[in-house]
Amino acid sequence: MWVGFAAYLGFLVAAPLLGQRLVWGTIAVFVTAFALAPVLLSHDVYSYVDYARLGVRHGLDPYVHPPLAAPQDPAYAEVTWTGTTSAYGPLFTLATYPLAWLPVGIAVAVLKTVAALSVLGIAAVASRLAAARGIDPLRAAAFVALNPLVLVHVVGGAHNDGVTMLLAMLAVAAILSARELAGGAALSAAIATKAAAAFIAPFALLGARSSSPTGRKAVYLSGFRPVGRFLAGAGLAAAIVAMAAWVAFGWDWLHGFGLAGENQSRTSYMSIPITAARLTGLDPDAVRLAAAILFAAAIAFLLIWTWRGGDWVRAAAWAALALLLATSWLLPWYLIWVLPLVAISRDRPLQLLTLALTAYQLGARIPL
Repeated sequence: MWVGFAAYLGFLVAAPLLGQRLVWGTIAVFVTAFALAPVLLSHDVYSYVDYARLGVRHGLDPYVHPPLAAPQDPAYAEVTWTGTTSAYGPLFTLATYPLAWLPVGIAVAVLKTVAALSVLGIAAVASRLAAARGIDPLRAAAFVALNPLVLVHVVGGAHNDGVTMLLAMLAVAAILSARELAGGAALSAAIATKAAAAFIAPFALLGARSSSPTGRKAVYLSGFRPVGRFLAGAGLAAAIVAMAAWVAFGWDWLHGFGLAGENQSRTSYMSIPITAARLTGLDPDAVRLAAAILFAAAIAFLLIWTWRGGDWVRAAAWAALALLLATSWLLPWYLIWVLPLVAISRDRPLQLLTLALTAYQLGARIPL
C-alpha cells in the first residue's frame, strides 16, 4: 500500500507531461487488474448479494431480515455482518435483485465490474469538469482512479460507493451545465443508492442558482427557475424510487436510512475522533461530541460562504472532507466521497489534506 501510494504521488506530479494515452492507459490497466483480482479485504459485496437473494430466493425483506435468517444460502458463508439488515438505499437493493438468479461467484463478478466501470466513469466526469474549471484533466482523472484506497477497496472490494459517487458527480456535472432538472434527478438517485450522498444536496441546491462555469446564464424553461427545476427533478426521481420501493418493501426500506444513521453510534479504530481520544486519553464520547459540533459549525460556515457567492463545488468538497474527519465510523472506501470533488475544487490545501487522509487510511482494514 505504501509503495502504491508513493507511485501514485509520483504519477500525479508527472501526469500532465505523460499524455492522454499513457495516463488513461495506466488507469484502465490498474482498474481492470483490481476488478479481476479476488475480493479484497472487505466482504460487504457478499452482503449485497445475500440481501438480493433474501428478497428473491427466500421471500424475505432485506430491510427486516438479516442474512442470519437464511443461513443455508450459498452467499451466507462469506457474509461478515450476518445479523444486520440492509443499510443501503432502495434503488441499489432493487438493482441488485436480478443478481439473485446468478451463482454467487458470478454475481460478485458483476458487482466488481460495476464498481470498476463506476470508478472509470467518475474519473471521466472529473476529467471533463476539471478541463471546464481550468484544471489539468489528466491529473484530475489520476487523482481519483489511481488512488490506492480506491483501487483496493472500491474496485477490489466492489463497494457501492463507486456507483453512488458516479451518480452524484453526474448531478454535479448537470448542475454546472445548467441542466438542473437532470441534476436533481441524478442526485436523488445517488441518495437512493446510498444515503451518504446527501451531504452534497444543500450545496447543489445553492449551486443551482448560479450559471454554468462557462458563464452561460441558466435557461428558464416553462417558467421554472433553476432551483425550481432542481427540486422538481429531485422530487420526481425520489417519488418514482419511493413508489417502486413501496411495492417491493412497503415502508420497511426507510429502515435502511435509519440504520445508516445509526452507524454514527459505532466506532472504527482508525476514525479521527476515536484516534484522538485514544492518543490523548480523553473520553471518546466527549471527543465525538466535539467533532460533531465542529462539523456542524463547518457546514454552517460553508453554506453561508456559498450563499454569498462562493464556489459551491469547492464548498461541497470541504464538506465531504469535514464529514470524513468528524465521523466516528470511518472506512477507507469512504474516501471516494471526497476525491472527485477535491479533484475539481481548485483548492491546493484541500488536495494536500485529502492526500494526507489517504496516507493515514492506507493500513485501515488490513488484518495484520
